[in-house]
Amino acid sequence: MKALVPNSLPRPFGAYSHGVDSGGLITTSGQLALAADGAIPEGVQAQAELCFDHIAAILAEAGADFSHVLRFSAFVTRREDMAAYMAVRDARVAHLPVLPASTLMIVSGFTRPEFLVEVEALARLP
Repeated sequence: MKALVPNSLPRPFGAYSHGVDSGGLITTSGQLALAADGAIPEGVQAQAELCFDHIAAILAEAGADFSHVLRFSAFVTRREDMAAYMAVRDARVAHLPVLPASTLMIVSGFTRPEFLVEVEALARLP
């Protein structure tokens, strides 16, 4: 197994890796919208964009991209934010010949109240 911890991302909050490559199966930790400088963008759309940027960096470290994603799992704190999150996700995968599976859940919150969305991915290298 290989830890995937891109230098462009903030360090993990605890004893975990942003992602793990277990011989071609890539699993990411849930990505929150924390910029490298510690800033948290306002609004679910801006946060979702940053979450997907983080996932793209993790996948790239393993030699993968969104075309390798089998599934996205996402969590939002408000039902009214579902559409904004889905618009970001849909734009990121619109060009793919096979769309990944997707799960979206509404949760009561994250480690900090400013966070509105968290996204994780499961991918497989060919």
